[in-house]
Amino acid sequence: MNTAAILPSRNEPDTIAAVTTAIDAALAEHRSVIVNADSSDTPDTSERFVATGTRAAKVSLASLVRGKGAQILAAARRPEIADAHAVLITDTDTLGPDPAVYAALLERISGGAALAIADYPRHWDEANLTNHLARPLIAATTGHDVPQPLAGDLALSRAALDAVLRAVGALPAEVSACMDGYGIDAFLLLTAATVGHIASVRIDRPKQHAGSFPHLAAIYHQAVPVLLHLTATWAPPPAPPSGETALYRVADRPVGHARLSAMLTTLDSFGPHPGGYDEHPWPLTAADAWHAVNSGMPAPDAARRLWPHYLRRVTDWLTSGQHATTRQRADALAAAHARLHTAVLTSQEPCR
Repeated sequence: MNTAAILPSRNEPDTIAAVTTAIDAALAEHRSVIVNADSSDTPDTSERFVATGTRAAKVSLASLVRGKGAQILAAARRPEIADAHAVLITDTDTLGPDPAVYAALLERISGGAALAIADYPRHWDEANLTNHLARPLIAATTGHDVPQPLAGDLALSRAALDAVLRAVGALPAEVSACMDGYGIDAFLLLTAATVGHIASVRIDRPKQHAGSFPHLAAIYHQAVPVLLHLTATWAPPPAPPSGETALYRVADRPVGHARLSAMLTTLDSFGPHPGGYDEHPWPLTAADAWHAVNSGMPAPDAARRLWPHYLRRVTDWLTSGQHATTRQRADALAAAHARLHTAVLTSQEPCR
C-alpha cells in the first residue's frame, strides 16, 4: 500500500524533526512520501524538516498562506501523493511522538476504515471545545460518537481524501473560510463519515503538545461553523437505550490558582455572559444552534450567537471542575452528552 503523510506546521522548529522521524518509521513502505506544509514566520521549521534524514521521499512546501486547513489542502493536492492509498495527517508540535500511534492509524485504513483518528485522554482543563460541543453534537446528529473528533493525528483512505477534495467546492464562502483554518478537523471527519467507517485508535496516555486554550476564540469561530453546517445535513439517530452512557476519559492534573485565574480572566475578556442562562442552560443552547442551522440560518451566524453561551459553559466547567473528582468530571460530561442528544431530538427553539 502506497502511503503519504502531511505535516502542517507553523513555527515548530524544535519538534518537526522528531515528528518527521517518527512518521518515517511508521510508514515502513517502499513507496511513501512526507509533505511538510509550512506557514512559519521564519524558514527554521522547513529547514529542520529538509535536514531530517528519512527513508521516505520528502516534499517541503514553505511560505504557504497561514491556516491549518489551507496548508493541509495545499499538500493534499500535490501530485506526489495522488497515488497514495492512505494519507496520514499529524500535528507537528507533539513532544515524544510515537511511531506506533501513527502506524496504528494507517493499519485501520488498510483494514477498510475511511478515517482513523487518535483517541487519547485529555486533561480535565483542556479539550473544552471537544468535550462540551464537538463530540456530543456529532454523536447526537450523526450517530458517530468519536471520542476525539478534533484530534490532530488521523489517517484517511484514498476514497475519503478524494471526497474531501470534491466537497471543498460545495461549501458556502463563509464556511469555506473557516475550513481553511481550524475548521479542517471537523471537515475531514464529517466528510469521511459519508464515505465509510470511522475508527478510533485508543491511546492510554495524554498527548504532550502545545495547549490550545490561548487560541480558543480562533478555534471556536473556525471550527463551530463547520460543525454546525455539516451536521445539519444529517438525520439525528434515536437516543441510545436508557442506561447506556458515553465514556469520557478525563485525565486529572492539578491546575494552580494563578493559571486558573488567568484562564477565567481570558474568558471574561471575550465578552459578557448571556442573560437567562439558568432558564435555558447548556447544552440546550447548543441544540438550539443546530436547529437554527437546520432551519436555514447560516452556520457562522448561529455559531456567533452560541459563542457567549459556550463561554459561560467553559467558565462554569473550570470553576466547578477544580473541586471535582476525576469520576465526577467524566460523569458530568456524559450527562451533558445525553442531554444534548435529547435536546436535538426534541427542541425546536431557535438559538437566542
